[in-house]
Amino acid sequence: MAFAGTPEFAREAMARIHAAGCHIPLVLTQPDRPAGRGMKLQASPVKQFALEQGLAVAQPRSLRLDGKYPEDALAARAALEAARPDVMVVAAYGLILPTWVLQLPRLGCLNIHASLLPRWRGAAPIHRAIEAGDAETGVVIMQMDEGLDTGDMLLTGRRPITSADTTAALHDHLADLGADLVLQALDLAALGQLAPVPQPAEGVTYAHKIEKAEATIDWSLPADVIARRVRAFDPFPGASSAMGAEVVKVWRAQALDAQAPDAAPGQVMAADGEGVRIACGHGQLLATELQRAGGKRLPAADFLRGFALVPGQRLGTAG
Repeated sequence: MAFAGTPEFAREAMARIHAAGCHIPLVLTQPDRPAGRGMKLQASPVKQFALEQGLAVAQPRSLRLDGKYPEDALAARAALEAARPDVMVVAAYGLILPTWVLQLPRLGCLNIHASLLPRWRGAAPIHRAIEAGDAETGVVIMQMDEGLDTGDMLLTGRRPITSADTTAALHDHLADLGADLVLQALDLAALGQLAPVPQPAEGVTYAHKIEKAEATIDWSLPADVIARRVRAFDPFPGASSAMGAEVVKVWRAQALDAQAPDAAPGQVMAADGEGVRIACGHGQLLATELQRAGGKRLPAADFLRGFALVPGQRLGTAG
């Protein structure tokens, strides 16, 4: 089998597949990207694991033979044809697979998708499920076709979304679930026992890519919406608000039912050891973990020892 993936979510699945004794003659992953304060080129988690295990790695910039980088696509095709995989497992790869890739493995391409399809097709299903207040999410092993996450469903696993779940925490749970499911799918595929189920035509939603601009807190929104966004944007991009002359990130918060009819959205109602209580469009937000630029995440009590906030002060710009 071949494997295509890039981030930590994919690395977990590949590590489990490798540990199960599956032969992986070729790994596809995104090209190295600049990262960190020095912006040095950094290999993806999938590439790092593959190199540690001595697996062959290809990093095409595109797989389209008629695209911008046809030489990359031709080299990738030659590598895949030489590997002769029966199946390719795909997890958060980040490149569109053209028809020639989908048709090359005898059993096609199996995708590990972190949502309960057809809800949250697209790039950021974990973030969007939390942001929307979904009660549950899960992982679907999907037989890939030429559409955007439109293929038949092969296996499904479910998990509740708790009020404490952040994208970081839920990611780890779903990565583990996805690894379990894809191993089951590979066993069933080898036996010819996979049972494809078409996705329902209704209930389709799209999980658009997270943009940095979404990080800015709009205090005119209801407190429960803001609290979900705080959890959804942890670890990236981090919900943030102007506080005086600085922009501060809010990493942990809870919505309060208490109303503040005479307060403007973004107005600080209290700032003490329990947290920073802020008026919203409806209700109030209690921020309990915050971070200054260049600093560490701190409980509110520690944060306030070095950052003065007083009742009546207004944060950010309400929309």
